[in-house]
Amino acid sequence: MSTQQDGIQPEFGRKESELKGVSLLGNQNVEYPNSYNPGILETFVNKHQENDYFVKFNCPEFTSLCPMTGQPDFATIYIQYMPDVDMVESKSLKLYLFSFRNHGDFHEDCVNIIMKDLIRLMNPKYIQVWAKFTPRGGISIDPFANYGRPGTEYAKMAKDRLFAHDMYPENINNRG
Repeated sequence: MSTQQDGIQPEFGRKESELKGVSLLGNQNVEYPNSYNPGILETFVNKHQENDYFVKFNCPEFTSLCPMTGQPDFATIYIQYMPDVDMVESKSLKLYLFSFRNHGDFHEDCVNIIMKDLIRLMNPKYIQVWAKFTPRGGISIDPFANYGRPGTEYAKMAKDRLFAHDMYPENINNRG
């Protein structure tokens, strides 16, 4: 059965008016930030607000600094969210994550800061941020934070996913 027979018309492409506010994508003159900068994040409108779906970003080149020693910490950051009205534009997210390069904070702080900045930016239905840091001093740290919009089914989903998180860890392949 075709979607047109169901009365659902697929939407293809973006109008120029739908791209207002997206200034970094395709801009070859963008400078990489040298300090933490959540103001660089940009959004665009979700054209499929009637659907619940996940968007997942895998960011294998995240770096930050230890707040005590100044030594670099390396991680893969996984961001998953269920959008509502606004979605984060990926190049702005890349530049935002790059802005942590000279930022001194603990692993757990970085994950929670990223999640809270994205909540403020998009007001998603649900979001989770999981970091898998490479070992330093013989130990690795893998913080996980999530959020479901209060008063909705997504709040219960967040609690369920948090309590079930990493019960059966997969093989970690970013640790050489």
